[in-house]
Amino acid sequence: MTQAIAPRAAATTTGGVAFRVRALLLLLLAVIGAVLAGAAPASAHAALTGSDPQQGAVVGRAPTQVSLTFSEKVAMSDDSVRVLDPKGKRVDTGKATDLGGTTYGVKLHSGLPDGTFTVTYQVVSADSHPVSGAFTFSVGAPSQTSVALSDPAVGGGVVGALYGVGRYVSYAGFILLVGGAAFVLACWQRGAGVRPVQRLVVSGWLALTGATLALLLLRGSYVGSGKVGDIFDLTLLGQVLQTKAGAALVSRLLLLAAGALFIAVLFGAYARRDEADATDEGDASDKGGVDADAEKRDLTFGLAIGGAVVAAGLAASWAMAEHASTGIQAGLAMPVDVLHLLAVAVWLGGLSALLVALFRAPAETQIDAAAVRRFSRLAFGSVTVLAATGIYQSWRQVGSWSALTGTWYGQLLLIKIGLVAVLVGIAWISRRWTAQLSEAPQAKALATAGAGTGTTAGTTARATALAELRTKQPTKVPANSRKSSSGGSDSENADSRDSNSGHSNSRDSHSADSRRAAQLARQQTAVATARQKRLRDADPARAGLRRSVLAEAGVAVVLLAVTTVLTSTEPGRTEEAAKQVTSSSSQRSGPLSLKLPFDTGGQDGKGTAEITLAPARVGGNEMHVYVERPNGKAFDIPEVKVAFTLKAKKIGPLPVTPDRIATGHWSAIGVQIPMAGDWEIAVTVRTSDIDQTTVTKNAKIG
Repeated sequence: MTQAIAPRAAATTTGGVAFRVRALLLLLLAVIGAVLAGAAPASAHAALTGSDPQQGAVVGRAPTQVSLTFSEKVAMSDDSVRVLDPKGKRVDTGKATDLGGTTYGVKLHSGLPDGTFTVTYQVVSADSHPVSGAFTFSVGAPSQTSVALSDPAVGGGVVGALYGVGRYVSYAGFILLVGGAAFVLACWQRGAGVRPVQRLVVSGWLALTGATLALLLLRGSYVGSGKVGDIFDLTLLGQVLQTKAGAALVSRLLLLAAGALFIAVLFGAYARRDEADATDEGDASDKGGVDADAEKRDLTFGLAIGGAVVAAGLAASWAMAEHASTGIQAGLAMPVDVLHLLAVAVWLGGLSALLVALFRAPAETQIDAAAVRRFSRLAFGSVTVLAATGIYQSWRQVGSWSALTGTWYGQLLLIKIGLVAVLVGIAWISRRWTAQLSEAPQAKALATAGAGTGTTAGTTARATALAELRTKQPTKVPANSRKSSSGGSDSENADSRDSNSGHSNSRDSHSADSRRAAQLARQQTAVATARQKRLRDADPARAGLRRSVLAEAGVAVVLLAVTTVLTSTEPGRTEEAAKQVTSSSSQRSGPLSLKLPFDTGGQDGKGTAEITLAPARVGGNEMHVYVERPNGKAFDIPEVKVAFTLKAKKIGPLPVTPDRIATGHWSAIGVQIPMAGDWEIAVTVRTSDIDQTTVTKNAKIG
């Protein structure tokens, strides 16, 4: 009975835990796959807000330089801005210069031909993300160009996908490292000696260290060519080390070296001291106990201070190189971001440590109810900090309700808020289970286990003792071998055969005993595993807590994936600003045509003036004015004048006097529109010596 039941119980327990772990891993892989399947090149965090010449402009003479203005500071290399002529030949000098503020320029060669020129740019924004784009302008008149106008796939491809995975792993490692260590020091100090908890924290350190090294190697190709072969280019690595992102990654590695020392002390001297205190608890004198407690408190305090410094430094390596380091209120945003990251790590990392303690801790070191309640209070404080810092960050990165619902960043933020709400709801259920935990479930479980399985345990113990005795028995010599005769060949041969037979029986006996001992050892392991399961399941509240914590961990995996995508997405505030600039400077798909009815008030003073402007872009344009009577026939009037005014920029009115071409038809060539925007077009019509009127209409030009 024992041999049949115990292994099955062990298989059930092990299979249940393995199934839950596999489910979490599959969820993690599914989320990463969903993220990477639709992963386009990384969204830009700096937007092009202006240029000179402007996008689509037609200028009369070739400029001496091209300037670009971005929404924030960017980093440029020698080939960051390139200007190509209609044949695709490069016509810039190659060295981009900082013109002040967020404007950068590149000089052009002299003697440029007429035609359409293409400007391409590839830079790195202040928050360490690659930005690329292209636009055209024309000298004299637009022309055909051999340059394909398409944005370079910067930050995409295989390298971009690997970089995204590295970012996810680094966040996960940081959470496990910081949150697991905080859980041990603040909630469950006995956990420092529990091997599964040790493995969790060390795994976090290894994941963060490995991911940081990978990001350092991938960085040069990620912001540059995007080629896999450039990952191990030492020249690119040297350039990366001179950037803000490279310095942040190197600083992270140095802090991780200090973190390795912290882990060694936490799971070495600190764990041994805790075990020694537990062993000598009843034997130590009062004075010795007081000294030991004081020494342990000092060590705990020192570890807490050192760990907090390392954790804050690791969080700052993100805050000083990404979103928080740019935009409005950067001086306040960076420390707020550090607090936000630490709150996330303490909450989700502590949750992971609690999950491991509930599922994988040995029966003799089960986590007690007091430790779970301490983590519950710590998690509540972390969520409070997380909410406060998250509200500030959301306002700073989004800025408006329209950006919250109309941009990809805002939509991702809403998804994140929803996941956090779900996580808090499950955490509330976990708090209810925590309140119901009994103080000593282990003793009750041992009593129950002893009453229900006494026969099995006794049988196993007796079988184990029997196996040990059998393995220690000396080899017995058969009786026939002791009856030796006094010489004689037949007698000697008989004794030899009997002796060989005895040795063979002894070997068979030893082999059978070894097999029985191995079988009994397997039974012992199965019984011990079943005993651990009974101890864990002794308290129904503890079983409910394990289920709710497992659900929290599953939601946390998805939340971490969404957060990783969010950090590589252009903030809503920047995206809306870029849309406004693009809208005001967007090219028209065709010539502008407006009809303006007029009435001068005199006899035969009614009609319609139709004005056309082509190509309706910044620069030179061709204008035609057609005047018709109410019946649609051409209207021959003495004079027509046109004026353009851009009130938003206080430009104008810019008067234009067209030439009469035919009856009811006036024209002007080279009408200059200096800037894109919403222009007011005023048409003055004179139908007699004393009868005239001015009609106006607004139109977007440029």
